[in-house]
Formats: sequence, structure tokens, C-alpha cells
Amino acid sequence: MLQPRLPVVARALVRFAPIQLPTQLPIRRFATAATVGSASSIAKAESQNSTIRTYKPRTPGVRHLRRPINDHLWKGRAHLPLTIPKKGHGKGGRNVYGRITVRHRGGGHKRRIRIVDFVRNRPGPHLVERIEYDPGRSAHIALVTEKATARKSYIVAADGLRAGDVVHSYRSGIPQDLLNSMGGTVDPGILAAKTAFRGNCLPMHMIPVGTQVFCVGSAPKRGAVFCRSAGTYATVVNKDEETRADGVKIVTGKYVEVRLQSGEVRKVSKQACATIGVASNVHHQYRQLGKAGRSRWLNIRPTVRGLAMNKVDHPHGGGRGKSKSNRHPVTPWGRPTKSGYKTRRKSNVNKWVTVPRPRNHGVQRKKKSG
Repeated sequence: MLQPRLPVVARALVRFAPIQLPTQLPIRRFATAATVGSASSIAKAESQNSTIRTYKPRTPGVRHLRRPINDHLWKGRAHLPLTIPKKGHGKGGRNVYGRITVRHRGGGHKRRIRIVDFVRNRPGPHLVERIEYDPGRSAHIALVTEKATARKSYIVAADGLRAGDVVHSYRSGIPQDLLNSMGGTVDPGILAAKTAFRGNCLPMHMIPVGTQVFCVGSAPKRGAVFCRSAGTYATVVNKDEETRADGVKIVTGKYVEVRLQSGEVRKVSKQACATIGVASNVHHQYRQLGKAGRSRWLNIRPTVRGLAMNKVDHPHGGGRGKSKSNRHPVTPWGRPTKSGYKTRRKSNVNKWVTVPRPRNHGVQRKKKSG
């Protein structure tokens, strides 16, 4: 139905009231705030002590994105003299013949390998310049500068370590000024009170029992081999000590026992070194990538289930419906994929393990009654 036309004069008389807008519009932020600014703020953290940053579902890729809040990290580039280019990154897990030898690798952003000092032989105070992200590991790294020589190096950062802190390494021995402050004699209690601080590297015999440590070494004059990932730590549980007539405890044994997070208790040399504290980025395990593209940025390709393949590609493939033909789970080459074949002899035990970790994937076997 045709609408009647308004006369030109009538249209000229039509006036609209101006829209009154507030002078200050609230800014709708994209991410949750690290700290709550005010009660009227639109962007609020989940709690006052929130450690995970969530995002409003503006796009499907950020709906499930979860990131630890690490606003203290350095925003610039790494210290280039302490990095080397990562070669072979574009091969996608292939060897010189072009065959895939490592599955689920390919793509990803270009990286530079950070040269991290796991030995820490340089004595004296070191100033923490900044805390950086390292694409080659889950924990963060700290750029430290030796005050005496201005020599820079990277170390694995302890949780809570910040720019401006000072860390020491006592691998080469106790400094003379520290020894003089104790009256020329070594008292383990006073020594621990002066040296066992977060980020300091100490020999195992100088660390008190019950202290949490990371970057734990196993042998003297060697670097750290245990507890180097994000949020990992070990606990010193036992030292063979004897009390002298003057009441001072001395370590008489060759080894110190530490308990790992898996529950395993190991023996390490008392001359091996460890760093006081917990490895940084403790909330790394709670992150969620949110989309498949982030995995590709990390050089991770998709993992296809064998059940979804054809019979020619995998032993679980083929058939009608979702059935793996009533067989135990195997690899694409027919080997058991859950636990493999048992090849370790019972007599070949690890002499460095005092208490083994719980087996059977944490499932406690029921004891037979009677």
C-alpha cells in the first residue's frame, strides 16, 4: 500500500530534539582488570587476589582465554648478546630426507634461544635489571648484572623476584666479610639467616632443612637439573648432621635428601647447589589458550585420534562407527601406547632414589583382606 506523501512545507517544519550525552562515557575494557579500581568500574577482576586474567567474549577466540597476570614482565626485546637464533625451526619435525620424525611440530613464531646460566659460578652481588618472558621455557628469566664487573647474565627467576632486587651466589664459598661478621667461625644458624634469601644460590649443605628450593643440581661443579619449570620446587628433608661440643651442627655425610613434588625423595651431593624459593610463573598450569591458532603460534600442530583415521593409517581406524575393534590402545606402529613394554629389570634400581614416587598413575591399589 502506497504511503501518502507529506507536503514539502510540512516536512520543513519537522524538528528533532537534540540528544543530551553525558560528558564522560564509561570505557568498556576488553580484559578484566588486574586490580579493582572503584566500585563503579565496568571492568572488575574476579576477586581482589585474582591471579588469572579473563576476557569478555567479544570474539570466540577469547571466550575461553585465560592468562596469568604478569604485568611486571619486560615489554621490550631480549638482551641480544645473550641470545642465539634457533635454527631448524621451519623444518616442522622433518629430517634431512623430508620425513616426519617428530610428530605434531610445525609452524610457530620465530624464536631466539636465551642463554641461561644454570651454574652461577660468579660470586658477589648481582642486581636484577628486569624480569623477562622466555619462549623456550615455562618459567620466567631474570636479567642480572654483576656489580663488580657489570657482566650481564640470565638466570631462572624465583617467584616474587622483581627488578631492583639483589641476589648472591655462594657456590665458590663464603665471602670473607660475611665470615668476619660472624666472628671468624661458621655457625650454620647465623649463616642461614644471612644467606638463605629468595633468589640466592647456595650449596646444599648451607640450606636449612625444610627450605623450598628450585634449580637443584645433582653433582658438584655442575648446573641445575631438577625443578626448572614454572612453579616447581623441592624441599630439603634430611642432612646427615652431627652436633659438636660447642653446640654447632656440622654436615658429616656426603649427600642431602630432597623431596620432589612427585613425592620422590632423592639424594644429591652436599656440594651441589640450589636456588632458594619457588620457580616463577606459578600459575602457568591454569592458563587456557582459547583457540587453535595459539597452539600453532607455539609450534604445535593438531593431534588426530587414531579412531578418526582410516584403517591404513592407524590400527584403531576403519570400521563402521566409533570402534577400535576391541583391542588395547596402541601407537600407529602397533606398540602399546599406555605403558609400553616393561624392559626395566627389578634388580636395576636407582641408587640415588631413597623413596620412589607413587606409581600406577596415582591410583591406590586396594589391599587384599584376609
